[in-house]
Amino acid sequence: MTTTADRILLGHGSGGKLMHDLIREVMVREFGGRGKLLDSAILKFPSQNLAFTTDSYVVRPLFFPGGDIGKLAVSGTINDLSVVGARPLFLSCGLIIEEGLEMSVLQKVIRSMQRTAQKAGVRIVTGDTKVVEKGSCDGLFVNTAGVGYAERFFDEEIRVGDEIVVSGTVGDHGMAILAAREDFGLQTTLRSDCAPLNGLVQTLKPLFSKIRLMRDPTRGGLATVLNEFLEGANHGILLDEERIPIKKAVRALSELLGLDPLYVANEGRVVIVCAEGTGEKLVSLMRKHPLGKQSVVIGKVVTDYPGKVCMTTQAGGTRILDMLVSDQLPRIC
Repeated sequence: MTTTADRILLGHGSGGKLMHDLIREVMVREFGGRGKLLDSAILKFPSQNLAFTTDSYVVRPLFFPGGDIGKLAVSGTINDLSVVGARPLFLSCGLIIEEGLEMSVLQKVIRSMQRTAQKAGVRIVTGDTKVVEKGSCDGLFVNTAGVGYAERFFDEEIRVGDEIVVSGTVGDHGMAILAAREDFGLQTTLRSDCAPLNGLVQTLKPLFSKIRLMRDPTRGGLATVLNEFLEGANHGILLDEERIPIKKAVRALSELLGLDPLYVANEGRVVIVCAEGTGEKLVSLMRKHPLGKQSVVIGKVVTDYPGKVCMTTQAGGTRILDMLVSDQLPRIC
């Protein structure tokens, strides 16, 4: 492994370089995975294409402005299917419950899961429940797996001239979790953007052939996703800082705490690489959907800065956005 750690650290689960090294050097090496590490595995059969994904959710607190662990789990798995081009169909629900959790809390989470799935047109069809001793799991952990169908998948190589589109403000989820978790003594309007994206993605169907790649910027945020797009590429990405949408409340709390919202998670946003000349057309379609009202083209793929994500700053300089080794905010999803 490229890390010298001989034990698992929090950083190994936080979306940064440590986690990428762990996945590639342990999981991929042993399981024999090949090709791109997308948000869902693409399973190609003679008669149809399926996508399959799984994720576990360990957010603290369980309930936060804009959502809860149940809504987060269902939305996250729906989104992982949606961003590879699949139409989500079925989900599983696995629960690890800590002894002593109030029954009312569990019921509230389950109702939230069902409400979110029903609204997205997806069915939860199977699951499993385990109860562990008090002090073993911080209340409740949730695992969801999902299966979806697609006519085509977004898994093309990005090209010079391609444009970068984001569906809305960045950093909302992570900063909302942090504000709910810590007692800063501040009045804040921060809310998580947690939401299923399958409806928004389907509005783009007329332009599916122009989409190279699509991701939801969860752990590690926008900057990490863009670095992932460049893995193995000999060109770069150049962003325009003035075009990246960030809410005033997110920016203010980030500056107060010395954090960078470009590395903070979202749970209801999508980042798209599309063919040159297509960005504004995508934005026009996305703005017709409630989750895409603030969509904008934020950058492009360039021949300069090979293998790097760079950003022209408001001060007129150029800043390199490296992939963080770890993450700024653990336990947010």
